[in-house]
Amino acid sequence: MMDAVLQDRTLKALSLLLCYPTAELQGAMSEIGGVLAAETRLTAAARRDLRPLVDALATRDLFDLEEEFVMLFDRSKSLSLNLFEHVHGESRDRGGAMVDLLETYRAAGFEPATTELPDHLPVLLEFLATRPAGEARDMLADAAHILAAVAQRLEQRQSTYAGVFTALVQLAKAEVDEDAVAEILARPDPDPTDLEALDKIWEETEVTFGPDPNSGCPQVRDMLAQMDTPKPRPADTAAE
Repeated sequence: MMDAVLQDRTLKALSLLLCYPTAELQGAMSEIGGVLAAETRLTAAARRDLRPLVDALATRDLFDLEEEFVMLFDRSKSLSLNLFEHVHGESRDRGGAMVDLLETYRAAGFEPATTELPDHLPVLLEFLATRPAGEARDMLADAAHILAAVAQRLEQRQSTYAGVFTALVQLAKAEVDEDAVAEILARPDPDPTDLEALDKIWEETEVTFGPDPNSGCPQVRDMLAQMDTPKPRPADTAAE
């Protein structure tokens, strides 16, 4: 089986924006920002909305960036980067969906080098960045209602991360199911600073403290080596 080859630098860049902030990521923001600024599949408004996050990740104090990331994505289940959390919650169906997704990765020659679950959005985006455009677009479209709902919640929090999710919805080129979005938005969305409310949400869920900075994200050093013009995908890569 051949290794997956980078096809879409924009999806790769967006996956990195959703990584836990590190000094290495900060050093790569100029390259990441350049890729996104040149993406003609996004509207000018969408590209403009990504700039504040790119600038913040490049210039703000790293401790403050880490704290904000944890508050948003680790302490708020309503903003979880694990997509199946929004579909299956903790039901048994989630496990089966996870196995199916992992098998999809492996069949394409993509082996996630991470301790995160297969449905972790940065991992999924890294995978989609290696797939043909139509396939990547279809998989994004399947998750468009989740991405749109998370975008709205981030906008309500006035978070610059909202721009990433809005951009992903645009790249999906799908008509978002507004009823599905409304169903997600109707679920509890407790204040992440309300520890009592959070305890109720997490009481039956195993919690791991202290996120691994690289656990769910592509390595930045690898990204910098691949952000040049993507290599053509070998003809026999799509089939084993």
